[in-house]
This record gives sequence, C-alpha cells and structure tokens, in this order.
Amino acid sequence: MIVPQPDVSAVIEWSGALTRAAIAGGIAVAAALAIHFVLFALLDRAARLSGSTADEVVFGRMRQPLRWALVAVAISVAAESSAVIERAWNALGRFVVPALFGWVIFALVKAFAKVMTTRAEANESDEIARSRTTRITILSRTIGFLIVFVTVALVLFAIPAVRNVGTTLLASAGVATLAVGAAAQPALKSLIAGIQIALTEPIRIGDFVVIEGESGRVEDIRLSYVVIRTGDERRLIVPTVKFLDSSFQNWTRVGGGITGSVVLPVLPGADIAAIRSAYEGLLAANKDWDKRTGSLQVSEARVGSIELKLVMSATDPTRLARLRNAMREAMLDWLRTDMPAALCKEAE
Repeated sequence: MIVPQPDVSAVIEWSGALTRAAIAGGIAVAAALAIHFVLFALLDRAARLSGSTADEVVFGRMRQPLRWALVAVAISVAAESSAVIERAWNALGRFVVPALFGWVIFALVKAFAKVMTTRAEANESDEIARSRTTRITILSRTIGFLIVFVTVALVLFAIPAVRNVGTTLLASAGVATLAVGAAAQPALKSLIAGIQIALTEPIRIGDFVVIEGESGRVEDIRLSYVVIRTGDERRLIVPTVKFLDSSFQNWTRVGGGITGSVVLPVLPGADIAAIRSAYEGLLAANKDWDKRTGSLQVSEARVGSIELKLVMSATDPTRLARLRNAMREAMLDWLRTDMPAALCKEAE
C-alpha cells in the first residue's frame, strides 16, 4: 500500500500564509492598543484640566469597550491584506461586531445616566433631585435592558441554526406567538411597571414608604423589584407591580416635611400654660425641629388624668422619629424636676 506523501510546497505555502497572517494581526492589534493608550492619555489629561467629574465618569465607562472596539476595527482592516485573517474574521465578526456595538452603546448610556444623576443631586433641592434620580435610574435601566436584548438577539441570529428556527417559528406564528407571549408576560409587565413608575412617580429613590405593615426608605428601584431599607437595616424586596396594584403609604411624596405627635398624660389641675412654655422652649432648642409646627394641645380629659398632645414637625421621617423620642424624654425629665405633682403614675 502506497501512502500519499504531503505536498511539501503546499505545506510551506500554508505555513508562510499563517505566519504572515499572525504578523499582520499582531501589528494591527498592537497599533489599535497604542492608539487607545494615546487617545485615553490625552482624554484623561483633558479631564483633569477641565476639573469636571463628568468627563472622568464618561471616559472611565468607555475605556474598556472602546479598547476592544478598536481591536476589532484593526483586525477587520488587516483582513483586507490577509486571506487567512479574512476567513477567520468572516466567521467571528458577525458575532463580535454586534456584541461590541451593544457594549459601547450600553456603556455610553450608563455613563450619561451617572453624570446626570450626579448633577441632579448636586444642583437641585432634595425633592427635585430624588425625582430626577428616579427617572434617570429607571429609564437608563430600561434602555440598557433593551440594548442587551437586541444585542443578544443579533448575536443569536448570526448562528444559522438559530436563524432557521426563528424563521420556522415566524412561518408558523400562531401557537408560537401565544406561547412566547405567555412566557414573556411577567418580564413585559415588570418592564411596563418600571416605565410607569418613572413617569408617574408614585415612589422615588429616597422616599419613606409603608407597605404591608413594613416601613423604610426606597433604596433602589429596579425594573422588576424595589429595594426598601428598614430602620433596622433589613432590605425588603418588593415586586415593582406591587406599587401599582395595591395601596401603600408614601410619607415623603410631597415636600415640606411631615408632622407627628407625642401623647403625655398629666394629672388634672396641672398648669397647662407652664407645661406649654417648657415644651416650646425645649422644642426650639432641638436641631431636628424644622420650625413649621410646634404646639401643645389638650387632646383628652378623663377622670384622674389629662392627655396632652405635643405636636411637632420635621423635614423627614428619620428626624421626626428622633425628635419625638427626644421630646418625650425631655418633657418627662422636666415634669419630674419642675412639676412632679402633675406627673401621672402611668407616665413614670
């Protein structure tokens, strides 16, 4: 049996082509990395001279995706001079190009969202800043979700087998459309709920809410859920649609602060005017009081006791809770020291 011998000239030619392709590809990648290094060195210097944090945020977000985008451009240019690189790029480029393009757009959206959020928090009042931060956060995440969805779809449809399956499903779209629609309903419902919250603002990042007996600050708003931080540092994960389908309390929906009260029982015959004067003096000395509301009212009169309602206000629920505790303690101390005869046993 005669074993065919390999064509030495063909092997040498193939090795030479592979070597030339490796050299051309290496030079192209090195040139792309060098251009990226010089470009971002100049951009970083410009950012430092401008004194603006926005430039640093944008350049920081774009550094990695642009590096690989430049490498992809360099390889596509090198493919014009090398058949080996051209064949490899034709096979990989249809996956790499949409992925890199989606990455660049995604990073750009996130960078501008971060810049706009920072500027809103620095230049606006607390209420306006929370409103703009919420809208920017939700809309940027919605756009980011759509970018990722379209990018993954483009990459998958570059695979012939997946493209054929998609064509078959479109050809018989009856049952397939119903199945896909039913499977995607929760995701679409959450997406629409997130957009609706961004537009109507029933809640905002930083709002103090009470839902299903739990209270806390809105720490983050995602497309599918909301993170609420309670006073004891627990995190409640509440579905986004919950804030649209059911009732809840939002204590900071409208600016201007909130009002609370403390009930103080005293004995009948106590000097209400003296107690009121002491309360107003102690309230004025407390830094958590926002000076909007501060009064003492007789809320209830029973046999053997009188209830005094100490009304006070603060800019937010945290300060109000701290103010109520401080005023309750201060008034009890004042009654024990200056008017012990007025203090009920149940208040001691």
